[in-house]
Amino acid sequence: MEFKHIPVLFHEIMDIMAPQPGEVFVDCTLGGGGHSKGFLERISPGGRLIGIDQDTSALAAAKQNLSAYDGQVTYVHSNYSSLDEILTAYAPEGVDGILFDIGVSSHQLDEKERGFSYMQDAPLDMRMDQSCSMTARDVVNTYSEDDLHRILKEYGEERWAKRIARFIVEFRSKKPIDTTGELVDIIRRAIPKGAREEGSHPAKRTFQAIRIEVNDELGVLERTIEVAVKHLKPGGRVGIISFHSLEDRIVKEKFRYLASDCICPPELPFCQCDKVSEVKILTRKPVTASPEELEMNSRAKSAKFRAAEKIV
Repeated sequence: MEFKHIPVLFHEIMDIMAPQPGEVFVDCTLGGGGHSKGFLERISPGGRLIGIDQDTSALAAAKQNLSAYDGQVTYVHSNYSSLDEILTAYAPEGVDGILFDIGVSSHQLDEKERGFSYMQDAPLDMRMDQSCSMTARDVVNTYSEDDLHRILKEYGEERWAKRIARFIVEFRSKKPIDTTGELVDIIRRAIPKGAREEGSHPAKRTFQAIRIEVNDELGVLERTIEVAVKHLKPGGRVGIISFHSLEDRIVKEKFRYLASDCICPPELPFCQCDKVSEVKILTRKPVTASPEELEMNSRAKSAKFRAAEKIV
């Protein structure tokens, strides 16, 4: 399948991240290279890009799409959870910009056999890095009812999490759940008819929750933001695109913490924490897609972008 990737919030990100000739930029979720192409156009001549992706098909597509910049791009097959090791190896002097595009890509959703989509029947997989061992099938068939309830509630914010978890356990007691189609049918039976007819697809939140669990998306994101800031040069920018409220909340709270110069309890008469402000927040509110972009790319609807600049 051809790798299709439309970079969301492209112009807004270029304006806020402000890449300049000669700078070093990092794309932690390279995808098809859409945002990276914009960075490379602006950091040339003399600039360098480090592109990271855990999906080998994404790396292959990016190499083709960015072929005009051969020699300026370092491709790294890894998860950005290894960002500290990657940047220590490839940019020990620090970098000027780091971008994260969190979540599943359009191509991964469209590639049926990856099992990310609730719209197509496929094996239950959902691994962003296909060299990892745990799949969605493992989660659905081996997690306890309590653990399933927990991840559906926390990661999917699913109102019917308890019923869905119970229905999954009841179904798998007769046979393993092997496909996305089977899981969608279970979810449909678990959610009352009236609720199924409200809002988005009834399986959307459950699939989101399982995907997050399989790939440890929230844990990796929270741990990596401070690592990214550590590797920025003073004046360097970090930007993060998120696609649901859980991710955006983590980014907002972590940026707020890094920008704060005191985290003491308010009842203390003076500061005792020695906390130093490390960043300046560049986006008071998350940047969202324009009406024009939404007409061309409906998947940009839930995209939110936040950015910060290193000051120390």
